[in-house]
Amino acid sequence: MTESASDKYFVIPVRLIRSFEHRNVKTIVMKDVNPEQSVQEFQKRIDLAIETYPGLPPPFRKHKYDCLKIHHHAHKAKTNELLIDTSNDETLILQSEKTLRQSRVSNETELSYFKREDYEHFKANPNFKW
Repeated sequence: MTESASDKYFVIPVRLIRSFEHRNVKTIVMKDVNPEQSVQEFQKRIDLAIETYPGLPPPFRKHKYDCLKIHHHAHKAKTNELLIDTSNDETLILQSEKTLRQSRVSNETELSYFKREDYEHFKANPNFKW
C-alpha cells in the first residue's frame, strides 16, 4: 500500500479569536500542513497566511496572535463551549518546541489561535459584552 499525499500532509482549520468578550471569531483553513513541523513554525505560517487570506477583515489581520490550543479533534465529541474550552490547558495548549504530531494534532484537528494574555484575562473573568 502506497502512502498518499493526504497521509503526509494535513488540512487544519484554525479559528482566529480576536476578542473573547465580543466572541469575534473567523476560521481560516491551512492546507498541506506538515505534521513534523514545530508548532512555532506553524504559527509563523499562519501569521503569513493571515496577511493575504481572502475575506478576512482588517481587524483580524492586524491582531497579534501568539497561542494555539486544540479546540476539537476530527470525528470526536465537541465541547459545549462555543468560543473556547477554558479547561485542560496543560494538555490542549500547544508547546512551541514540539511538532504538531507530538502535540496530538491530526488531520482536520480544529485549532484556536489567540493572544494568550487576552485568554488569561477572559479565563479569570469569563463575561461576554453582548
